[in-house]
Amino acid sequence: MLLSTLVTNYLQHAEVKEQLLQNVRSLADMVASNVRPIMAVTPTDLDEEMNRSDQLANMLQGLDSFPDVLNAHIYSALINGQTPQMLALYTKSTSTAAKSKINDMARYFTARLDEDNQVIEIIRPINIEEQTLGYVYVRMSSESFFSYVSGTRMVQVATIVLIIIAAFLVALKYGQMLANPIQDTNLMLQKVARSRDYSLRFSASNVREYDHMLDSINILLSRVEEYISKQQQAERELQTLNSRLEEEVNQRTIALKSANNELIQTLEKLHQFQRQIVENEKMASLGDMVAGVAHEVNTPIGLGITASTMMLDRLAVIDQQFKDKTLKASAMERFINESRENLNIIYRNLDRAAQLISSFKQVAVDQTSEEAREVNVKQLIEETLMSMRPRLKKVTHTINIDCSETLNVMCKAGPLNQILINLIMNSLIHAFETVENGKIDVIARLTDDQKLKIIYKDNGSGIPTSIKKRIFDPFVTTKRGQGGSGLGMHLVFNLVTQALNGNIKLESEEGNGVEFTLTFPVTVKKP
Repeated sequence: MLLSTLVTNYLQHAEVKEQLLQNVRSLADMVASNVRPIMAVTPTDLDEEMNRSDQLANMLQGLDSFPDVLNAHIYSALINGQTPQMLALYTKSTSTAAKSKINDMARYFTARLDEDNQVIEIIRPINIEEQTLGYVYVRMSSESFFSYVSGTRMVQVATIVLIIIAAFLVALKYGQMLANPIQDTNLMLQKVARSRDYSLRFSASNVREYDHMLDSINILLSRVEEYISKQQQAERELQTLNSRLEEEVNQRTIALKSANNELIQTLEKLHQFQRQIVENEKMASLGDMVAGVAHEVNTPIGLGITASTMMLDRLAVIDQQFKDKTLKASAMERFINESRENLNIIYRNLDRAAQLISSFKQVAVDQTSEEAREVNVKQLIEETLMSMRPRLKKVTHTINIDCSETLNVMCKAGPLNQILINLIMNSLIHAFETVENGKIDVIARLTDDQKLKIIYKDNGSGIPTSIKKRIFDPFVTTKRGQGGSGLGMHLVFNLVTQALNGNIKLESEEGNGVEFTLTFPVTVKKP
């Protein structure tokens, strides 16, 4: 109703406003039409001009018959760029004179309603055959319009207030009629809730709709009463069943505790067995390294012995020739050259043997020590590769090391050495089984949070999907029955997570190689 009233009010006011504007336009056009014959005559001297002004003033004086007209002006036309002049004016006796609009004529060519002053102003041209002779300015009062607007608003507000009061009284009366049965119903439901007596029933009311609702509530109460009765019976049966179950649970709990104790003992034995197997795996790896290094050291030592034996034989010949005084300068020169060559052979092979023994000694010490020491990461990796040289020289695979020569850290070298050995052996045995020229990359970097990150990857056959998620579990291997223990990667996982307090991540697709990412905390040593 309010929206309808507002829309109606707006449309009525708009219509009245438009009618008022149309009236002022019509009045201005009428004045322009009346003064057109006078404006059509151009005065030739001052007397004629004054006579025209008097005629125009008399013509405007006739606007007294229009009670709403407050002011009227007649201006000359804009000719040859000259400013228009006011030729005549009219001011109602009860109104004040209006200012000249010569300098602001353009804005009044369209009727303007001034709500502050409650007036309407308009300027209309005086035309004859498309020639503008001048302009008429009319200023009318719009008090009647605003009085009409104010009156209609008051009537509408009063009407709305009366309707709201009447609606409130009607709603109050009928609200009580509707609310009383609801209150009675609410009180009854509260009583049922407090007493939990679902045998109570509602009596009929005087309202048919309420009777339907109360019948439904009575049906609900009867069903709830029936449900509670069945629930109580079920609870009694459940209590009886629970008492029997408790006795059975107690008996089975005793049996379960006994089985748990046996299981705990079995798990402890299994862990001991697993640790022993891991230690055996480490010692077996070290034993293979010892055998390989021993075999590798025999070669340069044998070459050194052969070269030294040759020198002794040549020295005996030279000594005999010297005693017999048959030694020639050419023989002596040949002996010196051969001696120099043999000594170089002896030095190179003894130095090679010393390097092998030194690398093996450092690796062996690291593997049997759990203490952290200062290491050069690249040198540690190279020492590990040197200790595995007997195995690596039998294959054509390449190992690339990407690490700064100045990367020095404090860490446990033994676990790191054992990790690299197991990863390399895993690639040689499994990844490169069907690959002739494999490639291994070992990348070492220092992260922003002072951790050493080692990336190990190869281009081998990758890890089968069936064991990828279990690769770090013990006894998981693809070489079951072929000498594989399945403890290599389990040992790597334990060394990374326990000995180095780090983590290891695996990325692999079958047929596309494998990539292990090791990250563990270290103490950085500046170069």
